[in-house]
Amino acid sequence: MVKLLRLTLIHGPQPPEPWGLQGCPTTWMILSGNDQYTKPTWLPYRCRTCGISPCMSLCAECFHQGDHTGHDFNMFRSQAGGACDCGDSNVMRESGFCKRHQIKSSSNIPCVPKDLLMMSEFVLPRFIFCLIQYLRDGYNEPADVSSEKDLNKVLQLLEPQISFLEDLTKMGGAMRSVLTQVLTNQQNYKDLTSGFNSKKYLIALKSSGLTYPEDKLVYGIQEPSAGTSTLAVQGFAGATGTLGQVDSSDEEDQDGSQGLGKRKRVKLSSGTKDQSIMDVLKHKSFLEELLFWTIKYEFPQKMVTFLLNMLPDQEYKVAFTKTFVQHYAFIMKTLKKSHESDTMSNRIVHISVQLFSNEELARQVTEECQLLDIMVTVLLYMMESCLIKSELQDEENSLHVVVNCGEALLKNNTYWPLVSDFINILSHQSVAKRFLEDHGLLVTWMNFVSFFQGMNLNKRELNEHVEFESQTYYAAFAAELEACAQPMWGLLSHCKIRETQEYTRNVVRYCLEALQDWFDAINFVDEPAPNQVTFHLPLHRYYAMFLSKAVKCQELDLDSVLPDQEMLMKLMIHPLQIQASLAEIHSNMWVRNGLQIKGQAMTYVQSHFCNSMIDPDIYLLQVCASRLDPDYFISSVFERFKVVDLLTMASQHQNTVLDAEHERSMLEGALTFLVILLSLRLHLGMSDDEILRAEMVAQLCMNDRTHKNPNPKSGIIPGSYSFESVLSAVADFKAPVFEPGGSMQQGMYTPKAEVWDQEFDPVMVILRTVYRRDVQSAMDRYTAFLKQSGKFSGNPWPPYKKRTSLHPSYKGLMRLLHCKTLHIVLFTLLYKILMDHQNLSEHVLCMVLYLIELGLENSTEDESDEEVMGGPERCHDSWFPGSNLVSNMRHFINYVRVRVPETAPEVKRDSPASTSSDNLGSLQNSGTAQVFSLVAERRKKFQEIINRSNSEANQVVRPKTSSKWSAPGSAPQLTTAILEIKESILSLLIKLHHKLSGKQNSYYPPWLDDIEILIQPEIPKYSHGDGITAVERILLKAALQSRMNKRIIEEICRKVTPPVPPKKITAAEKKTLDKEERRQKARERQQKLLAEFASRQKSFMETAMDVDSPENDIPMEITTAEPQVSEAVYDCVICGQSGPSSEDRPTGLVVLLQASSVLGQCRDNVEPKKLPITEEEQIYPWDTCAAVHDVRLSLLQRYFKDSSCLLAVSIGWEGGVYVQTCGHTLHIDCHKSYMESLRNDQVLQGFSVDKGEFTCPLCRQFANSVLPCYPGSNVENNLWQRPSNKSMQDLIKEVEELQGRPGAFPVSISSETNLSKEMESVMKDIKNTTQKKYRDYSKTPGSPDNDFLFMYSVARTNLELELIHRGGNLCSGGASTAGKRSCLNQLFHVLALHMRLYSIDSEYNPWKKLTQLVEDMNSQLGNEEQQPEVPILYHDVTSLLLIQILMMPQPLPKEHFTCIVKVLFTLLYTQALAALSVKCSEEDRSAWKHMGALKKNTCDAEKSYEVLLSFIINELSKGKLYHEEGTQECVMISPIAWSPESMEKYLQDFCLPFLRITSLLQHHLFGEDLPSCQEEEEFSVLASCLGLLPTFYQTEHPFISASCLEWPVPPFDIITQWCFEIKSFTERHAEQGKALLIQESRWKLPHLLQLPENYNTIFQYYHRKTCSVCTKVPKDPAVCLVCGTFVCLKGLCCKQQSYCECVLHSQNCGAGTGIFLLINASVIIIIRGHRFCLWGSVYLDAHGEEDRDLRRGKPLYICKERYKVLEQQWISHTFDHINKRWGPHYNGL
Repeated sequence: MVKLLRLTLIHGPQPPEPWGLQGCPTTWMILSGNDQYTKPTWLPYRCRTCGISPCMSLCAECFHQGDHTGHDFNMFRSQAGGACDCGDSNVMRESGFCKRHQIKSSSNIPCVPKDLLMMSEFVLPRFIFCLIQYLRDGYNEPADVSSEKDLNKVLQLLEPQISFLEDLTKMGGAMRSVLTQVLTNQQNYKDLTSGFNSKKYLIALKSSGLTYPEDKLVYGIQEPSAGTSTLAVQGFAGATGTLGQVDSSDEEDQDGSQGLGKRKRVKLSSGTKDQSIMDVLKHKSFLEELLFWTIKYEFPQKMVTFLLNMLPDQEYKVAFTKTFVQHYAFIMKTLKKSHESDTMSNRIVHISVQLFSNEELARQVTEECQLLDIMVTVLLYMMESCLIKSELQDEENSLHVVVNCGEALLKNNTYWPLVSDFINILSHQSVAKRFLEDHGLLVTWMNFVSFFQGMNLNKRELNEHVEFESQTYYAAFAAELEACAQPMWGLLSHCKIRETQEYTRNVVRYCLEALQDWFDAINFVDEPAPNQVTFHLPLHRYYAMFLSKAVKCQELDLDSVLPDQEMLMKLMIHPLQIQASLAEIHSNMWVRNGLQIKGQAMTYVQSHFCNSMIDPDIYLLQVCASRLDPDYFISSVFERFKVVDLLTMASQHQNTVLDAEHERSMLEGALTFLVILLSLRLHLGMSDDEILRAEMVAQLCMNDRTHKNPNPKSGIIPGSYSFESVLSAVADFKAPVFEPGGSMQQGMYTPKAEVWDQEFDPVMVILRTVYRRDVQSAMDRYTAFLKQSGKFSGNPWPPYKKRTSLHPSYKGLMRLLHCKTLHIVLFTLLYKILMDHQNLSEHVLCMVLYLIELGLENSTEDESDEEVMGGPERCHDSWFPGSNLVSNMRHFINYVRVRVPETAPEVKRDSPASTSSDNLGSLQNSGTAQVFSLVAERRKKFQEIINRSNSEANQVVRPKTSSKWSAPGSAPQLTTAILEIKESILSLLIKLHHKLSGKQNSYYPPWLDDIEILIQPEIPKYSHGDGITAVERILLKAALQSRMNKRIIEEICRKVTPPVPPKKITAAEKKTLDKEERRQKARERQQKLLAEFASRQKSFMETAMDVDSPENDIPMEITTAEPQVSEAVYDCVICGQSGPSSEDRPTGLVVLLQASSVLGQCRDNVEPKKLPITEEEQIYPWDTCAAVHDVRLSLLQRYFKDSSCLLAVSIGWEGGVYVQTCGHTLHIDCHKSYMESLRNDQVLQGFSVDKGEFTCPLCRQFANSVLPCYPGSNVENNLWQRPSNKSMQDLIKEVEELQGRPGAFPVSISSETNLSKEMESVMKDIKNTTQKKYRDYSKTPGSPDNDFLFMYSVARTNLELELIHRGGNLCSGGASTAGKRSCLNQLFHVLALHMRLYSIDSEYNPWKKLTQLVEDMNSQLGNEEQQPEVPILYHDVTSLLLIQILMMPQPLPKEHFTCIVKVLFTLLYTQALAALSVKCSEEDRSAWKHMGALKKNTCDAEKSYEVLLSFIINELSKGKLYHEEGTQECVMISPIAWSPESMEKYLQDFCLPFLRITSLLQHHLFGEDLPSCQEEEEFSVLASCLGLLPTFYQTEHPFISASCLEWPVPPFDIITQWCFEIKSFTERHAEQGKALLIQESRWKLPHLLQLPENYNTIFQYYHRKTCSVCTKVPKDPAVCLVCGTFVCLKGLCCKQQSYCECVLHSQNCGAGTGIFLLINASVIIIIRGHRFCLWGSVYLDAHGEEDRDLRRGKPLYICKERYKVLEQQWISHTFDHINKRWGPHYNGL
C-alpha cells in the first residue's frame, strides 16, 4: 500500500517550488544506541548577529548560502537535536535568510490547483488512521526489557509508513497544508475512530495515570474551561497536616512517601485545574493521538522528525504547540519512568525549543492554554515524588521537606527538559510579565523553590572518618542552578525599569512569606545547630537578588521591601554559617567528612556558580549588616567563626569550641570575611561594565588566560557587547609560544602594566579563588611586576585599593567600621601581634590594618564632634568613649581584666598590693571583662530587639559555653588577672612600625619636615608597599582627619621609650634578630645549593640535550678526546662505574629503533602537495621516492639475475630502520637487571616492557634496545688516518685482498662471547623493528641476499635521514646534529660484523668490474637460460659504497676508504654522462660527439667531460639506446638548450647526493668535522674533503667536476666495457634500458601535506564524505596528513584481521607511524607502533586557542608555526621523546 501511495502522491504530478516556499524543513536528531535509523553527525550554526531568539540555529547549507560575513557566529554540536530556522522571521532577522528561503511577496506565488491535491485529501486521513490503529494494537505496557524490544519491533514494522509521511513533508508548503488539515480536522478523527476497538488505547491511558474525561463516575471532574482561576495552594511549609494517602495511579509518589511521617505536601485544591492538568487527557484529532503515541513509544526518531518537518506550516505550528502543552503532564510521567531518560530528554527539548522560542506563540498558548500554570504544576508534582524530611536545625520536630539528591530524578538531571522549557518561556517579556503578575503562581513557585532550601545537609564528623563519601553534592548544585537560579535570572532580566517595581514587590513579598514558613518549619529561633551546613539557600538568594535589582534598576526604597529587625537577624544566620563553614573546611576541620566537602566548598565559589551562590549570600549579609546593630553583627561574626576566646589580651587562653591548630586560620577567615563584606561593591553601586572589568582583572591577575577563560560569570552574560572592549582595555594579547622542546602554548591574555599598578584587587581575587594557591599566584605575579617596574623592591603586602562610593541605600554598612566591638577586636589583635602571642600571622595583621584604613577612609565625623565625644561621659563598657574610629584611635586603655588559666605568666606578675578595691572599681570602668563582653553583648542586643516592650530586656541570657558548644573533657581552672596596657591604637601602630622595621623610634611624622603634606595630601587611591608603608599611610590619614590625633602622634614619637615592656622587648628583639640571622644564613645556603644545582643541570643538558659546549666539559662523552687514553671509556648510568667496553662485560648505547617511511615521502618538487578538498583533487603516490625505487627494483628483477639486483639498489625508503640514541651508556648486564625490575613494577604506563621498551634511567628518553659498543682504541683510529704514499694500484689490490679474506676481527669474536651474543641480539631487534614486507624483496623468500641487502640499507637509511635532518645538504658543516649522541659508528660495527658472514663470489664482485678490464666481454652477458648480471651502469653507486665499506675489516684505514671513493666516483661520473646523453636531443648528441672527438688526443682528455661524453655517446650509439625515440623522447628531453654551464650544473647535481652521503660516512668513521660552505661551493668543498681533488688544484678558474676523476684503469677501455653491457641489453629492451639509465637522484626534503588556511574548508568536505572501503559516512572521520588518505577512526566497518583502519594505514603508509587529522575534533592524533597520543591542534581561532571537539565552533585558522613543529617532529622521529601522554591503542583506532 505504501509503495502504491508513493507512486500516486510522490511520483505523480508535484506542485512547483514556489508553492512550497515556507521555512527550511531540515531537522537533525541526536541518536541513541538503539536507533536503527542513522543520519550523519549534524553540526548546525548559530549566528548571534542575525538571531532574535538565543536558540536559533541554521543548517550548514542555509548558513553558507546566506551572508554572515563579519557576524558573531559559531558552529555547534546540537545536544538535543533541532530544526533549521531559516525563513522564520519570528526567530531570526530576514537579512540572515539564505537565498532559497528569503521572503517573497505572496503575489508572486500562484495558487495550487484544487484537483492536484484531491487524491491526497482523500487518502491521507485513512492512511494516518491506519498508522494510529497499528500503534494502538502494537502497544503493550513495558514491564521489562523484552517488552521494550517488542515496542521497537512495532516501530521497525511501521518505519516505511512513517518515512512516507516524512517524504510528503519535503514536497513543499502545499502538501504540508494538506497534512495539517488532515491532522487537525476533528470531524475526520471522530468519524474514523468511532466504532473501532479502542480497548488498548484506554488501557494505555489508564496505565499512564490518565483518564478519559467521560469516565466521570471514577474521577468526578469536569473539564476546565479556558480562563479558570489560577492555582490555589493549601498547606504551606509550616502546615502540620499529615500526608494523606497518595493516589494509586501515581506510583512514584507511593514510593517517595515511605517513612516520612509528618511532612509538607503542596496540594492543589481539587476544584481547580490540578486534577485536569495531571490526570485528564482527551484526544479530538489525529495530531493529538499521534503525539500521545509518540510520547508513549518514547519519542521514536522518525516520528519526531515527521512532526518537526511540519513546523514551517504556521497553522500546524499553533495546533501542535497547543497539543504539546496539553500532553505536558503526560510527558513528565513518561520521562520519569523511562529507562533511557537522557535520550528522551534530548528529544523533548528538540521539540519544545522549536515551539517555545517564538515569543508570539508562547504568549498565545500562555493565554489560551494556561501554559505557565501547567509548567509550574508539572514541575511541582515531579519534585514531590522524591521528597525527604529535612534534618536541618531541629531534626526531630522539623516539618520541612527537601528533595533527595540521591534520587535518580536529580542524579540523572531528569528534570532538565522541563526546567529548560520553563527558562525558555520566561525569556519572553510578555510571558514573564504574566508570571510576575500572578500571585497564585508566585506562591506555587516559591513552594517549589522551598523544596531545594536546605537540601544536601552536611553534618561534621567529629570522631571517625565517614564510611561512605556521597557524591550527590554536584547533583544538588546543578539542581539549584538549573531549577532555581536560572529561572530567577530570567525573571530578573525583565525587572530593569521603574515601571516593573510591582513585580519585585510581589516576588519579595512571597519570598519572605516562604522564608518565614521555612524558619517556622525547622523551628529556628536565633542559634544555628552546631556542626551543620547546607550550601543551598535558594529562597535567601531569590530575596537578595530581587532586592539588588529593586535598588539598582527600579529606584525602590530599600527599607520598603525589608522585613523587621528580627527577621533580618534570622536571614543573616544561615548565609553567615556558610561563610564560617568555608573557613572551617579550608582549616581542615571537616577532614573526616572526606574530599566531597572540599568539593562543595570549591563548587560554591566556582565561576559557573558564584553569581548564583556566594554573591547573593554576601550581598544579603551586607544588607543585614547595614540595617542591624553593628555591635551585634560584629559579635555574631566572631562567634560564628569560633574565635571569641582568642580575642583576649592574655598571652594564654582556653578555646572551648576550637582546637589550637585551627585558631589561626579561623581568625584569618573571620577577618578576611569582614574585609570582603566591607570592600565588595558588586551589588552595592557598581555598573555592569565596572563589574565585568573587576571580574576580568581578578581572573587575569591569578594567571594569564585564554580568550574563552576570562569570561566572568557574576551576573554578566558572557559574550556581552562590552566584553571585547573591556578585555582590550585591561589585557595584552600574547601570541602562542613555541618552546624548544616542542610543547605548545595557546594564545593568552596577560594584564597590562597599568592594571597591576592601579586595579589589582586582592579582595576580589580571594573571593573568586577556587584554590588557595591562586591567591599566592596573584601575589607572586604582582611582586614580580613591582620589582620589574622598580616601584617596590621588597616583599609587598596586598595593596590597599580605595573603594567606589556606596549607593545611598547601603550607607549603613560603614557603621560596622565605627562600632566599639570592632575597635576592641582591632585593639586586642594589634596588642597581641606586638606582644608576639601565638596563632597570629602576617595575614591577620594585614587584614587588621586593612580594616583600620577602610574605617579612616569612610569616616564622616567632624573634628568638633570628636572633641565633644572625648568628654568625661563614658559608655557602659568603657572601652572607648564613642563609636568613631578616628577619635577612638587616640583613646588610651590603661588596665584590662582578663580571665586566664592559672599557669599563665600574667598570674605570676599580678601582685596583691596593686589590686585594692578602689583600683578594682576604676578597672571595672576600663572594660576589664573583655572575655565575656563580645558574646554577652550580642545576646543582650538580640534580646533587646526581640523584646523591645519587655521590661526584662537585660535579664541574664544563656551562657556561652552551653552543652552543645563545650569541648570534650573538663574545662580548666580560670582565674582573673589584671593587665597594665596603657596603649592606644595610635601608640600600638607606632610601636608596630618600630617592630616591623627592626629599629627603635623608626617612625618620624613626615609633616614635621614638610607641612604641605597635611595641607595638600597626595594619598593615591591605590598604594603599593609592605606593612611599614601601610602603617605610615594609616598614621598620615589619622593625622589628616584629626588635629588631636596629629598632636598625640607627635607626643608618642617624642617619648624615647621601648615599644613594649623591657624584658619582653629584649627577648622579642633577640628572637627577631636570631630569626633574621637564621633566615639570612638559610638564604645563603639556598643560593649556594641552587648555584651548584644549576651548574650540574647545565652539564647534564649539554650532554643530553645537544647544547654546544667545549668538549672537555662533557662528562658523558662516548669517546674521549684525550690522546693518552688508549681505549674509549664509558659511564654506566645504572651502576655509575666507568670503564671500557669489553668482550666479557660489554657496554651499550641506549637506543630507540623505529621503522620509518619518511625517506619514501620525498618528492622531486619543493612545494608540498595540497590536501584534497574537492572530489576533483587527488594525490597519487607515483612520484614519491619510495614508488620510484620500487618501480626500479621491479624492472631490474624482471630482466636481471635476482641476487645481482639485490646488490644494485638500496631498500629502506619505506619501512627502513632508523636508530637514534640519547647518548647515555650502560652495561648490558645492568640493563637486563633494570628491565627485570621494570617487569615487576606494576605502575607502568605508556610503554611495554615485554616488547623491550624502557626509558633511559638518566634522562627518561624512550628506548627499546641497547647497541653494544665495540672494544677499540682511539689512538688506533688516529694511526689509520695518517697519509701514505701508496699508489692507487697498490691500494686497489689491498682492498681486493681484504675483501676476500675473513677479516681482521679478533678471533675471539667468532666464538661465543657476551659481546657477540649482544651484537647478534641487537641485529635481531633491528630486523624485528620493521615488517617482513619491508625487508624481503627477493624472488626466493628466505634468501640470504635479502639479509645482505637489508643490512647495508639500514646504514643507508640512517645516513640519508641525517642528511635530511641537516636540511638536505652539508653547507652548514660542523659536527653531526647529534654529535654527542650519534650511534652510527657503533651501528657500522654491528652491521659490518654480520655482513662479513656473507661473501660475494669473487667472480661477481662489483669491485673487479670497477677496477679491472675483462678480456672476453661476451662471457659476462649470461646465456639464454640464465639471466644476466645487472650492468654496472645500472648500479646505485651509494649502495656499492656501503657494500664495499661494510665488507672491509674494521676499523678501516683512511687510505682504503679514499681509494674506494675515487673508484666509485669514476662510475658515478660515467652514469651522469650517460644519463645526460639520453636527455639530449639528437642534434645535441651529434654536436657533443664531434666536439669531444677533436679533444680526445689532448693530455687531459680523461679529465674532460666533453671528451668522455663524446666517447660514451659513440659507444652507446652502437646499440638501440638512442633509437625508437617517438613519443617518449618528448618526456625526457629538456626544453632548454644544453650549454656548457648547464651541463656542468647537471653533472654536479647528479653527483652531489653521493658526495654528501660519502662525506657523512667519512665524518662518522674517522671523526673529521665537515667544513661549512656556500651552497654553490658545496661540490668542490666536499670533493676536496673526500680527497677527490688534487691538492694543487687552482681555485681561480671556474670549477670543473671532471677534474675530480682519477681512473684506476684507462678510462676509454673501462667505459667501453661498461657500455657494452648496456648495449647488449638495449638490443632487446631499448625502452627499459633508457628508463634505467636515467636515475632521479635530486630528491627534495619530505613534507606533510599543505593544509588550507580555513578549517571550515576541510570540515565541510570531509565530515560528510563517505569512506571508500565501507561506503558509509564515518562517525569519526580522519585524514592522513602524510598521503591524504581518508580513513574511519575506530570504524568496525573497515576492520581487517582485528586491525582498525587507522592502525592499518599507519603500518602501510608510515611503517607504524601515522599522523591523522580528526575531522570532527580538529586535533592531530599520532600513532606510533602499538601506542598513540593526542598531539594537539594546528588550527587555532582568532585568539590563538584550540577548539578541541569543535565545542565552541568558532572559525579556525591554520597556525603555520605549529604545523612546522609537527612536521619537524615527524622528520626528526622525535614523537616518542617530546610527547609524553602515550597510551596503548589495542589496534582499535
